Amino acid sequence: MRLISMKNIDMAVEGDILTIRVDLKREFGESKSGKSITIASTEGNVSVPEHEEIKIGLNIYRKK
Repeated sequence: MRLISMKNIDMAVEGDILTIRVDLKREFGESKSGKSITIASTEGNVSVPEHEEIKIGLNIYRKK
């Protein structure tokens, strides 16, 4: 089993549908550039659950 480090992102696959859940109230501080506040991130490209060959890279942020 491979652990995937993600911030505030839950992914689930039902049939052929990928559902992504993010709590928009959470924050993880400034981005590396300092221009925005990170709300959620996959922290790079990760595999979609149950579909190792499909990758996703997601960042959700707001302006500082």
